[in-house]
Amino acid sequence: MTAVKKFLPGKNREMDMTTGGIASNIIKYTFPLLVGNLLQQLYNMVDTWVIGQTGENAAYAAVGSVGPIINILVGFFLGLSSGAGVVISRYYGAKNEKRVHDAVHTSILMTLVLGVLFTAVGIIMTPYILEIMLHSESDADEIFPFARQYLIIIFSGVLGLMMYNIISGILRAIGDSVRPFYFLVVSAVINTVLDLVFVFVFDMGVAGVAAATVTAQLVSAVLGLVTIMRTTTCVKLNLRELKIDFSVLGSIVKIGFPAALQLSITSFSNMFVQSYIAGVNLDKTYCLGAWTTYSKVDQLLYLPSQSLALAVTTFVSQNLGNDDPERAKKGLYVSYAFATGITVFFAALILVFAPGLSAVFNPDENVVKYSTILLRNLTPFYLFTCVNQLFAAAMRGAGNSRAPMIIMLSAFVGFRQVYLFIVTNYISNELLPVAFGYPAGWFVCCVSMLIYYKIFFHIEKSRKLA
Repeated sequence: MTAVKKFLPGKNREMDMTTGGIASNIIKYTFPLLVGNLLQQLYNMVDTWVIGQTGENAAYAAVGSVGPIINILVGFFLGLSSGAGVVISRYYGAKNEKRVHDAVHTSILMTLVLGVLFTAVGIIMTPYILEIMLHSESDADEIFPFARQYLIIIFSGVLGLMMYNIISGILRAIGDSVRPFYFLVVSAVINTVLDLVFVFVFDMGVAGVAAATVTAQLVSAVLGLVTIMRTTTCVKLNLRELKIDFSVLGSIVKIGFPAALQLSITSFSNMFVQSYIAGVNLDKTYCLGAWTTYSKVDQLLYLPSQSLALAVTTFVSQNLGNDDPERAKKGLYVSYAFATGITVFFAALILVFAPGLSAVFNPDENVVKYSTILLRNLTPFYLFTCVNQLFAAAMRGAGNSRAPMIIMLSAFVGFRQVYLFIVTNYISNELLPVAFGYPAGWFVCCVSMLIYYKIFFHIEKSRKLA
């Protein structure tokens, strides 16, 4: 109890990123984020690992294949909540506590409303989306029941995930990346313990893994709510004062909607990419299983750029709020250097230990074989994602979400779908040529992002929020 009291009340963990050393600010802010995101990925991997040990390859493929479906709705909210983070960071950098208060209460009420809506939409749409993704596959009847069961439970508790993310975003906007890390530690322990108990003791299978995830997310959401209700900082939440400030909401939507649209449409597109993977000229269950394994390791490689992107958004927002665009730009370049270095380190480990990593999730010989092929051939191209994530984050932090949205949608949806259609119909319908649709899209996005940033984007002209 003492440990809980230590971080739930209002100890000031804000970080004013408009002063002090740039590198030290970035490191201090990012380290808890990176460790926390790593922990989150590891506890999500426990879900996959537990199912992989049951020997049910159809269940394993189902749990791994539904990620894009979940991310259609969750990704939309995460994009929208990024707009809330930018708005709060900008007001915080401008030392405008009244507007920070209004933005916090608007964001929380927006999350409650969207949480109810997304729960209903997710549950209702689950069978229809699965039909689109699996209707043409010979093993659809085997995978479908597991996927449907998992998704319905996850969507039933999606409000917990949304509330955790908005509260974490609020705290990060004022420079506090420590307490969201604490929430993740608690959530990870609960998820891991419940996974093992529900699956290996109560034999609940896919339902047990989903129930463990939902329970852990709800706990982290409650911790977050208690934290901002009891804090003494400018983000203190008072439930009686919950209301929508429409001028603030307008700023949130203006900045967050393009990111929301980009994330949800990209996830929808990824659902079709996965259907191409399922349609290659190999055993579909093994290929989907290998793609599931690859996707879990893939999330580890994204961690450096994703974590530093959050730091960049906050850093740029605060410094532009403080009318210091030069410092904002320097923060971007320092963060990009960090992201590249860490990604190279992680990529080297994965290239060396790919077979062992694959076997951890699913020891099936064929799954390990194909997932190792994917990991060793796609991993070097993750350096492109550092550019995509960091430069897009800087532009969003400056209030320009539209350009990153257009660039990413063009590369990840438009170009990638054209590539997959041409490759599968006219060149080769084998696993590796199909999978290369991902790095091809990253490359196109990287080149386009750099051209736009260097020629058309001028951070000095970014305006302060009203």
